Amino acid sequence: MHRHAAMNAIPSHSLLSGHDVYLLREGTHGRLYDKLGAHASVAHGRKGVQFAVWAPNAASVSVIGDFNGWDKGHHPLRARPDGCGVWEGFVADVAHGACYKYHIVSRHGGHRVDKADPYAMYAETPPRTGSRVWDLAYSWNDGEWMARRRSANALDAPMSIYEIHLGSWRRAPDGRSLTCRELAPLLAGYVREMGFTHIELLPVTEHPFYGSWGYQTTGFFAPTARYGTPQDFMCLVDTLHQAGIGVILDWVPSHFPSDEHGLAYFDGTHLFEHADPRQGFHPEWKSAIFNYGRNEVRAFLLSSALFWLDKYHVDGLRVDAVASMLYLDYGRRRGEWIPNEHGGRENLDAMRFLRALNEAVYRDHPDTQTIAEESTAWPMVSRPAYMGGLGFGMKWNMGWMHDTLKYFSIDPLFRKYHHGRITFSIWYAFAENFVLPLSHDEVVYGKGSLVGKMPGDEWQRFANLRLLYGWMWAHPGKKLLFMGGEFGQVREWQHEESLEWQILQYPQHAGLQRWVADLNRCLRAQAALHEKDFSGDGFEWVDFQDWEESVVSFLRRGRRDEETVLVVCNFTPVPRRNYTVGVPQGGRWEEILNSDAALYGGSGMGNLGGVEAVPVSAHGRAHSLMLTLPPLAVLYLRPARAAA
Repeated sequence: MHRHAAMNAIPSHSLLSGHDVYLLREGTHGRLYDKLGAHASVAHGRKGVQFAVWAPNAASVSVIGDFNGWDKGHHPLRARPDGCGVWEGFVADVAHGACYKYHIVSRHGGHRVDKADPYAMYAETPPRTGSRVWDLAYSWNDGEWMARRRSANALDAPMSIYEIHLGSWRRAPDGRSLTCRELAPLLAGYVREMGFTHIELLPVTEHPFYGSWGYQTTGFFAPTARYGTPQDFMCLVDTLHQAGIGVILDWVPSHFPSDEHGLAYFDGTHLFEHADPRQGFHPEWKSAIFNYGRNEVRAFLLSSALFWLDKYHVDGLRVDAVASMLYLDYGRRRGEWIPNEHGGRENLDAMRFLRALNEAVYRDHPDTQTIAEESTAWPMVSRPAYMGGLGFGMKWNMGWMHDTLKYFSIDPLFRKYHHGRITFSIWYAFAENFVLPLSHDEVVYGKGSLVGKMPGDEWQRFANLRLLYGWMWAHPGKKLLFMGGEFGQVREWQHEESLEWQILQYPQHAGLQRWVADLNRCLRAQAALHEKDFSGDGFEWVDFQDWEESVVSFLRRGRRDEETVLVVCNFTPVPRRNYTVGVPQGGRWEEILNSDAALYGGSGMGNLGGVEAVPVSAHGRAHSLMLTLPPLAVLYLRPARAAA
């Protein structure tokens, strides 16, 4: 009893100060990962671990682990007397890497459960569910990147994002997933060779079911142990940074699974989630929804977001399923949801949380970005909170994605009847700071691969896909492409297998890969293609009305007058000779990219490297070009004097 009584005393070295408690209760604490969870400490001259967990409705909490035989009575924690709901205590002689959980007995009905630590920084490899005591010490070597990343992550910078799933990008010969440390040099080398500026990782946070791809998170502060230790993941980020590549994490604050060891019903009450299933249960994903109106829950999520930016040097967060957070009736029928205090369907608590999240990120890490996956027309998602927006830096353009893929799936013979589908996106292209996504969502659940969506024979399918990418890279907005799309993966993405790297032996696949790499190089080199992605004066139609021949032409402009790129797309397999396009100036225009070039797998038709503008007016301009438009192809041209 004496030993237990000693444990019940609040240690003098408690990591939570009175100010921490104030911020926790207020919901504004952004560094709870330094205060709660398991942290190496020293008390009374003995090394050990300070444990702290928020469980306000518990009657008792104890630490169980491999250091005490998982004995529920051996190391009880004590509730802080200030009533903040935190239980804490020091346990001596707990080694680095030790496994543990919290045994919680609820005040409500005596409910008993063993829970993983919500603030654990590492976990056992699934299917095991314990937390692990872990030190995040690591010697970073990315100082050069960190010093200059503000410009690399800026809204006017070229941004071409390669979205990957760590477990299936490339696997070992025996089929096992590679660790982050094994992946690091392979991925960094490949992404650099391909010219992508950033990678975006499907959620790396710990998750019990591999098939959820990380979207059902249980460990909001722990990289999944499937791919190694936290330091292994740091090594991956570090290696990518040293190669000049930014790292964006897919982060999921919208919902969490109901696994017993996770956040659901944490202390015998609906602590992190709403108690009413009309607010707290997601009918489509069968998962729990965070209670954004609870201050401590907001602080938990805020701390998780800032944790990855702080401890792992991450360059941005892509926030998943924002629409499901914003709408109280998301995925629900009439009578299955509760209106807000004004009778509307907007989740006011979620709005406040998202604004606070973005304000905190840009306050503490102004050289990073937040990106919303928001699939509706909610206004001002990527506008500052002080203007009434949600405060994100960018937003996925789901409308562009749907319209574009629908248009490209149409037989070119009939595209002239759907011309508006390909041009419509420009009319709202500058309403938000858009990312154009061709993500993993488009190659799963029976949707097939991108090349499989294209019509025609094999040559036409690849020509269509090269044309699609050329249209995408020229369209205002940042770019995102899921792994495998860059070389025309044939089958739908399978998370249990490696990508089909073997098909690069075939010319069409290798040519497509070369095309994407050259698009990325052009994007970086041509200021006109990225500086004004989010400004209407960076785009100008030449002709969007030639529906009869399914051709569009437009100009992209940079900040300087001489930074201009002309883009002409021929969406049919019919070559167009002597096709007139008005241009803003005379002189020679160089053909800097042609998706029909033989090295990309095309027919080799083009304009012999360039065309001289003649003083013949067209499209309201004093000069024009007489172009040869290859079949199912896109041309990029620029004034010759801009070559320097």
